[in-house]
Amino acid sequence: MEKHRLAGKTVTLKCSQDPDNLNGKRYIVEDLWVNVAGKSWMFCDGNPACLKYAVRSAFAMLPTDDNVLYGKVNGLGHLVHISEVIE
Repeated sequence: MEKHRLAGKTVTLKCSQDPDNLNGKRYIVEDLWVNVAGKSWMFCDGNPACLKYAVRSAFAMLPTDDNVLYGKVNGLGHLVHISEVIE
């Protein structure tokens, strides 16, 4: 698949429900999760980043789709919805 236009860029996050304190952090985008893992975050059983995103996205009422990016904050991997990104 073609890389997302934000792949390799650093963006700022605007996360509303945020137990990991991601709001306002600089996020280095690797790519869409589906490109990184080869499947949807919804079907990555046991993956900690996907599990955390699933819980957070439910509480934040984020869209249930695959417009989900994988990237890092301070070296740790996180999934965020594209709507949570400030370019």
